[in-house]
Amino acid sequence: MHEKEKDLIDAFLRGQVDRRGLIKGLGAMGLAAGTAGTLLNLGQTRALAADFDWQAHKGKTIKLLLNKHPYADAMIANLDNFKKLTGMEVVYDVFPEDVYFDKVTAALSASSPEYDAFMTGAYMTWTYGPAGWITDLNEWIQDPAKTNPNYAWDDFLPGVRKSCAWNGQPGGVLGSDDAKQWCIPWGFEQNNITYNKGMFDTAGVTVPGNMDEMVAAAAKLTKDVGGGVYGIGVRGSRSWATIHPGFLSAYANFDQKDLNVSADGKLSAAMNTAESKAFHKQWVQMIQESGPKDWSTYTWYQVGTDLGAGASAMIFDADILGYFMNGGDNKMAGKLAFSAFKANPAAKAPTPNIWIWSLSMSNFSKDKDATWYFMQWASGPEHALFGATKMDFVNPVRQSVWKDEVFREKLNKSYPGYVEMFDVSAPGASIKFTPQPLFFDLTTEWAATLQKMVAKEVPVDEGLDMLATSIDGQLKEAGLG
Repeated sequence: MHEKEKDLIDAFLRGQVDRRGLIKGLGAMGLAAGTAGTLLNLGQTRALAADFDWQAHKGKTIKLLLNKHPYADAMIANLDNFKKLTGMEVVYDVFPEDVYFDKVTAALSASSPEYDAFMTGAYMTWTYGPAGWITDLNEWIQDPAKTNPNYAWDDFLPGVRKSCAWNGQPGGVLGSDDAKQWCIPWGFEQNNITYNKGMFDTAGVTVPGNMDEMVAAAAKLTKDVGGGVYGIGVRGSRSWATIHPGFLSAYANFDQKDLNVSADGKLSAAMNTAESKAFHKQWVQMIQESGPKDWSTYTWYQVGTDLGAGASAMIFDADILGYFMNGGDNKMAGKLAFSAFKANPAAKAPTPNIWIWSLSMSNFSKDKDATWYFMQWASGPEHALFGATKMDFVNPVRQSVWKDEVFREKLNKSYPGYVEMFDVSAPGASIKFTPQPLFFDLTTEWAATLQKMVAKEVPVDEGLDMLATSIDGQLKEAGLG
């Protein structure tokens, strides 16, 4: 790195030059964007090393268990900087998601020391934490001798950060003062609308602003677009993953809950209220009128690929799913747009439920301090900015990245409405489920009941009453109700 380039990057790191000025200045020196990014990364690595003893575990090796995902790809692409910063080696195994969580469960349940850290969903920590399989990270986060001063714990989006912390008590509030930090948020998914602007124009449909409008818009799109296109894609398989995206985001916007928590901590089903029954009727109607014919088989993959192939006009699902369908070799790449969705017309703002890809530390790691050095780097602001601006690391969990002009311009250029969607819905984004050990069983039964309603095997009111009775029985049997 030449002296002029070094001086300019140092000025940026001191806050004397913004990113736009940095890129413009490096460009004037004849550096391509890729080269400029590499130099910036090197400069940030050098700045990190000046404030903290990153070499404390030099020569050590840690091993990761990773899901095949763009977040993992971004980390791997930037791993040389971590190795230069720390003198540590990192090895990893990567598995596709259809087998990944089985690999994690097998390793943890066997108390295997093979993996030091791994990717996980926040929901999974409701099982891993109480089982003693993962480590409460507060000990490291709060220790200035082990956490670099620029880590900026408060820079994480509050709703996302709190959703990764739980006190282990069934029904306990996520992010409470006595919560254990079971994982560090890495990237997350809000649930909003991705839509095909051309199809909306063809049908003369505007982007829906509430649940009534969504049901009507989906029906009109199904009727008027033609070519076998259906109006809206939502998940429908017999899985907890059917409940958590669009469905629960809309449901929670009507102030509805999955479970009640009594003053003495007992749990009971909450989905058979009059308001919940009204919502379920609308949701079921929308799928029956405007969903895919084989809706009960639909997972994340089918919802996304139909949108990308032009088989559906919109989805109400993870925003990053729409992001990926708007690129690559998808037929509809460049033709999709994004919008925040507030299901309840009386609500002040959207309140999306979220999925959070996170990093957890195995309780069986042989060197937890060295593992934490990797975790804080991988979840730190420098790597987050690299992933967001140079790779497909959406959605980053740090507020500072969302304020970065280069990142916002990257999204605005190719993903119309994405930034605005994020800005509107992020303040209300958090996990809306009640944390408890039967989470996966109860939500899967909820999805099975939803299938029966859509198939007209059971009326909505009766189905929800039956579901609530079953859930209450399971909670009592488990000593939770």
